[in-house]
Amino acid sequence: MVGGRVSEMTKGQIEALISDSIIKFEKEYMGRGPQEAKAYILKDIVFIRLKGVLTPAEEQLAKTAEGALLIKKTRMQLLEGARGLLEDIVINITKCQVKSLHTDISTKTGERVIIFTLNQDYEAQIAATFKDGC
Repeated sequence: MVGGRVSEMTKGQIEALISDSIIKFEKEYMGRGPQEAKAYILKDIVFIRLKGVLTPAEEQLAKTAEGALLIKKTRMQLLEGARGLLEDIVINITKCQVKSLHTDISTKTGERVIIFTLNQDYEAQIAATFKDGC
């Protein structure tokens, strides 16, 4: 972790760390990373938007309704199988427990969203850390 402990990082730096960790996960687990990823911390939610996640073969497959459905089902199965790994990424960075994980992929735009709900308001926790002079 560049720049010190998470407790010494700004909200933007933590969001970048989450984004980078999700990109690494995508490359290692899914075999290919997105073209772009951005994480947002909003109260007790960590929202991640990934762009350019479809492979060229999936882009061709997505041209039919049946193909698009197949991509969605396959990607959902893959992510469900890796749910623990994804939750561990967020837990290790935020030190908050994950209450739920939601995801969807657009076969039209090639974007995926991943949403984690946490057991506490992590955004307020970050703000309090910097307010206290840390």
